[in-house]
Amino acid sequence: MKPTIVIALGGNALLKRGQLMSYDNQLANISIVARSISKLVDKYRIAIVHGNGPQVGLLAQQNDVYTSVPAYPLSCLVAETQGMISTILIQELRKLVVQPVTSIITHVEVDVNDAAFLEPNKFIGGVYDKQEAESLAQQYHWQIKQDGQYYRRVVASPKPLSIQENQIIRSALDQDNIVICCGGGGIPVSQQEGQLSNTDCVIDKDASASLLAKEIQAEYFLILTDGDGIYLNWGKENQQKLDQVAVQELLTYQFDKGSMQPKVDAIIDYVSNVNNGIGIIADMNFVLEALEGEAGTRVIK
Repeated sequence: MKPTIVIALGGNALLKRGQLMSYDNQLANISIVARSISKLVDKYRIAIVHGNGPQVGLLAQQNDVYTSVPAYPLSCLVAETQGMISTILIQELRKLVVQPVTSIITHVEVDVNDAAFLEPNKFIGGVYDKQEAESLAQQYHWQIKQDGQYYRRVVASPKPLSIQENQIIRSALDQDNIVICCGGGGIPVSQQEGQLSNTDCVIDKDASASLLAKEIQAEYFLILTDGDGIYLNWGKENQQKLDQVAVQELLTYQFDKGSMQPKVDAIIDYVSNVNNGIGIIADMNFVLEALEGEAGTRVIK
């Protein structure tokens, strides 16, 4: 049986930073991703988890502007992005592969008492200069934080606890489907009065992808970004790429909490909990090369 790989595809890889959030731009970016992923289908069973930071932020802003109808909660907007992004992925993949491509609407449980609800830190939506961000925050009652040289809206991002559809995902993989699931980190749900109910937040897609990779015991967990791996001293003259690194060494380093650190945390969590599991962070244009050890950063136990 072919080994299983869980691929986490960033929302910012689907829409580059500062790029107009149009359908055509997303289609062009996703077509590149699809070509890279199509090279893997003969050797691997593939589950794709995509982000939705720019997309869900745009939907939320559109909700706020159209005041004739009360704004939909974030959980519903996450569901919308699951359908929107997965249908583009399916369209592009079906041009390139003969295997069936299946999208599974996925719900992910969180704890309503998670401390993340008290300190929102998940970036969504577009990027703005400080003055524009502050103006929008006042207008729409956002919380904002600095993201590199820009400012963006932030929302709560609690830890994912369980993936409700993991058995369905596993079954589809066993039947050699390419599976698109946990889109946008999953539709967040939590225990309320004995029932799982939708919850207003956004789950980090890398954390959900790591959880999925653990729950289905995938042999590989690959995070695709717009950068070729993990770097020490990123952006400085003495920056140094880590080609291969053990978990214990990786734990000694600190990275940007708004970008690389969540990815590193997700990779560490996966590698630490799956026997012989291999975690990789790589550029979305070099997927096959990364799996063959010729690109990206490989994380091992």
